[in-house]
Amino acid sequence: MLTYKNVFWGEKQLLLLTDIDIRNIATSLPLTHHVSMALKVKTAETKVVLLNLLICMAVFYTVYYVVLSIGFAVFKIQMLDGLAPFDFKTNPSWFNPHYLVLVVSLEITFFICGLLFALVVEEWVWDYAVTVTVIHIIITSVVMSEFPLMLHWWLALGSGVISMICGGQILAYCLFKDNFIYPVLDDF
Repeated sequence: MLTYKNVFWGEKQLLLLTDIDIRNIATSLPLTHHVSMALKVKTAETKVVLLNLLICMAVFYTVYYVVLSIGFAVFKIQMLDGLAPFDFKTNPSWFNPHYLVLVVSLEITFFICGLLFALVVEEWVWDYAVTVTVIHIIITSVVMSEFPLMLHWWLALGSGVISMICGGQILAYCLFKDNFIYPVLDDF
C-alpha cells in the first residue's frame, strides 16, 4: 500500500510517496533544482576520477602478477598461466599448491593494493576498491566465459575486499587525518 506525505519545498507544498526510493522523490522537486544539481558535475572531476580508476586498475593487476610470480617461484610451480588472476575453476584444496598460490596471491594483492590506493586516491579507498573489484569480476567473467559461482572464490574475494578497504582506509586516515573529509551528519 502506498502512503503519502506532505512536504514543503520553500513556499510550495508537495505530496510525495513515502515508501519509494530517493530517485522518485527527486523527480517530484521543482525543475529549477534539477538543473542546478545536474550542472554541478564538471568534466574535469570526471576525468580525475577516470584517471584515478585507470591508475588503480594498473596498480591492481601489476601487483597481482608480481605476487603471483613470487608465489609460483616459492611453491616451485613450473607453469605461470597468464590467466591465473581470473582462475576460479581450480580445485579448492589446501594440498593443491596451485590453488594455494592463487588464494594467497589474491589476499596479498588486495591488502597491498588497499595500501597503495590510499596513496593515489586518499580517503576514497573504499570506493575505488569496490569499483576495481567489480571490474575484476566482469573481466573474470569475460575471460573465463562464465560467471564465477564457486563459493570458495567469492569468500576469498570478499575477504580480500574487506582487507583492502580496512587497510587502505586506516592508512589514508593516518596519512591524511589533517586533510580528511568528514561527512556532515547534521542534515540527517
